Amino acid sequence: MEVLMFGIFKKSKVVRKSEDKYSSTETKRYNGQKVKIKSGTSRSRTRKDDYKKANRQTWFRETPLPVPFVDRKQMLISFKGGSSKIAILEGATLVEYYTAEAKSKSLVGNIYLGKVKNILPGMEAAFVSIGEEKNGVLYVADVSNSKRNSKIENLLKQEQEILVQVVKDAMGEKGARLTGQISFPGRYLVLIPNSSTKGISRRLPDEERSRLDKIIRKIKPDGFGVIVRTAAEGVSEESLKNDIDKLISEWEATTSKDSGSAPVLIHEEPDISIKVIREHLNSGFKKLLIENNKQFDNVKQYISDTSPELSGIVEKYEDSLDLFERYHIEDQIKKALDRKVWLPSGGHLIIDRTEALTVIDVNTGKFVGKDSLEQTVFENNLEAAEEIARQLRLRDIGGIIVIDFIDMETQRRQQELLNKFKQELAKDKTRTQVFEISRLGLVEMTRKNVSAGLIESFSDECEECNGRGLIIGDIFSNNSVDTDLLETDVVVE
Repeated sequence: MEVLMFGIFKKSKVVRKSEDKYSSTETKRYNGQKVKIKSGTSRSRTRKDDYKKANRQTWFRETPLPVPFVDRKQMLISFKGGSSKIAILEGATLVEYYTAEAKSKSLVGNIYLGKVKNILPGMEAAFVSIGEEKNGVLYVADVSNSKRNSKIENLLKQEQEILVQVVKDAMGEKGARLTGQISFPGRYLVLIPNSSTKGISRRLPDEERSRLDKIIRKIKPDGFGVIVRTAAEGVSEESLKNDIDKLISEWEATTSKDSGSAPVLIHEEPDISIKVIREHLNSGFKKLLIENNKQFDNVKQYISDTSPELSGIVEKYEDSLDLFERYHIEDQIKKALDRKVWLPSGGHLIIDRTEALTVIDVNTGKFVGKDSLEQTVFENNLEAAEEIARQLRLRDIGGIIVIDFIDMETQRRQQELLNKFKQELAKDKTRTQVFEISRLGLVEMTRKNVSAGLIESFSDECEECNGRGLIIGDIFSNNSVDTDLLETDVVVE
């Protein structure tokens, strides 16, 4: 028998060979339309449903790739002129660079007793004074006692004092991003007061995750949440316990401090050199060179307390030639500030930063290849994928990033390129999310934006063009000159 169904089943034909028990027919209304359905028939899935399912993004379900092993990693630290500079090298190549002036340190991680200044129900946020030039922004989801569908006006009151932590530095016209959910990062784990959270880095192998899970269940203190970091791989129970005890003492010192009236700084993160060591230094590093006798002892002591097994790689640099000059750090930084980045084979990248996102264009340039156009494009794209991942780390580019690789016809080559790009990004400590190649051949991704990048640290907005990069000519003035028309000759009716 044959049944023709209308409404949402329009143009769908269901054919069923059945017995008499399916012969009855009933009419129902669906979305305001009458639909005649034969008993026993089932809804047919439309092509639109199939298309949505096939094209649904699944990036958030993917297991993060393990961090690739990189040989000959080094860390260089220099303290000169009131600033701290840290460079991380893979071989002779600079991959990450951090700097902090004594007068303009990053506030990320600092804890303040702030004062609520404005509450904006329409934005579900509040502006909180922390003693800086711009008030920080606290969204309703980041308030410590917030629940689902909570209203910001019910949680906070104007002039209320509240404990907040900076999670993102002020950028441009925006103030610092704040949270009321305080956390203390340690060498191997993150301690979260007044929480029951328990998590382990997904970058670790399953066996190691299982081992760490058993340890954390034994040593996790009541009233505290714990998130185990990638650096905890292979670490003993005693070392993890010592890390927790140290962080608990920091929390107790913070809460017992006589802070005075808000706004006031309660807990300050250590120098950027200690923060970078805490986040990056592991057994994969071959050497840690420190240029400055005064700070050497502090760094050496921190490593001895937290990672005694790494004390052997710490060395004092005492050569007459500047440390960063010897390793050509400044030259590599200057190249990282250029708009154009050359690839080894002769291709190049063009990196443009806009208000909304960063755009990266891949070009073959001088690279002509050997075998075929398809192979030339593929090799150029692979080089570009490796260099783009390095440039994102070196320039500390955050937010939305769109990459225009050179078009490739086969899906197999596209997937190989995407896999290569994700493997290179796995070296990045900053969280990234990569989407599939779009129909236009674009790769869309995001990278967590925490502080100002390399360009922002070494540049100022042009006063002539206001940062636009071009100056619009006076076209009306030119027309007047060309036509010998003076402003006084214009007749207005």
